[in-house]
Amino acid sequence: MGAPNSGMPVVLQEMKQNVYRELRQSQDFTSEKETGQRFLILHNDEVNTFDFVIDSLISICEHDAMQAEQCAFITHNKGKCDVKKGSYKVLDVMRIALLDRGLQVTID
Repeated sequence: MGAPNSGMPVVLQEMKQNVYRELRQSQDFTSEKETGQRFLILHNDEVNTFDFVIDSLISICEHDAMQAEQCAFITHNKGKCDVKKGSYKVLDVMRIALLDRGLQVTID
């Protein structure tokens, strides 16, 4: 996690966030067995700053500051961290948003 990553304009980010939030809220929440709960995994990239990663986790994954800091720290030290659990459909929206910010994420 090094230099800051320049993102899209704030207005566009806010619009994108609203779409993601509405999508997550409109999901049909079924049992864990039916949804196949998965993990969104953040991988260390040695490029983005801690602050950028923390801000991204707060805005995209709806982490609080403490949770986002802990995930950034774990990712930096262990190479990866499970940052969110949920259905593939919900996590994929977050994965794409984090990828758009230049972060390395996968769904497992």
